[in-house]
Amino acid sequence: MRLRVEFTTEPFDLEEAPDHAVAAREVIQKARLDAVDVGPFGNTAEGESGEVLTAVAALLRNALEAGATRVSLQVNVIAEDTTP
Repeated sequence: MRLRVEFTTEPFDLEEAPDHAVAAREVIQKARLDAVDVGPFGNTAEGESGEVLTAVAALLRNALEAGATRVSLQVNVIAEDTTP
């Protein structure tokens, strides 16, 4: 099964990326995921369920330890293409 994760961390800082945002992004960028898109107000990545769930656990732990007061997270199952 493939999953897509979308996440943001707070509090926001419009001047530069806070430590918690950097920590969360580093987890996603180092994970074995594809279709990684890191942006100023949201981040997404896709991958196999095991890899995504492992990355999400590390993302939450690292972002909270780095000072995040809130992590907004959404995980969606990606429909598999069944065309022959």
